[in-house]
Amino acid sequence: MSTTDATWLSQDAYDRLQAELNELIAARPAMAAEINARREEGDLRENGGYHAAREEQGKAEGRIRQLQELLRVARVGEAPKGDGVSVGTVVTIYFDDDTDDTETFLLGSREIAATTDLTVYSPESALGQAITGARKGQTVTYTAPSGHDIKVTVVSFEAFAG
Repeated sequence: MSTTDATWLSQDAYDRLQAELNELIAARPAMAAEINARREEGDLRENGGYHAAREEQGKAEGRIRQLQELLRVARVGEAPKGDGVSVGTVVTIYFDDDTDDTETFLLGSREIAATTDLTVYSPESALGQAITGARKGQTVTYTAPSGHDIKVTVVSFEAFAG
């Protein structure tokens, strides 16, 4: 994984995600006890409480795996400064040659969204892929999920301060 492909997290975001992971892991015994209690209520085919508890356990285990992987590969600190847009930068663009139609957002992972009021776009999104590596003043075109081609120009970008 190169430094431009890495998921960069501020220390605060990393600590918050680690705390969430620790809470989910600590809740495992209580969740298992809930499932066992619901199992003893009777016929499992008609036991909504048991199925709801199992579904919640599945969601929690999925989130645990997601957080473990994110924290395993994440880099803590400020993303390296480059001469083009990269993950971990706050980007301002304008649309279709209309300099009054601007948008400012963070190019980063969904998990970082909880730490900022900025809109967060994934680097894997159509827009994210199109602007990654673009320089100030550069115009790029991408195909939106609707199938329409959209032209955007990078006005500015800077490292996310978190």
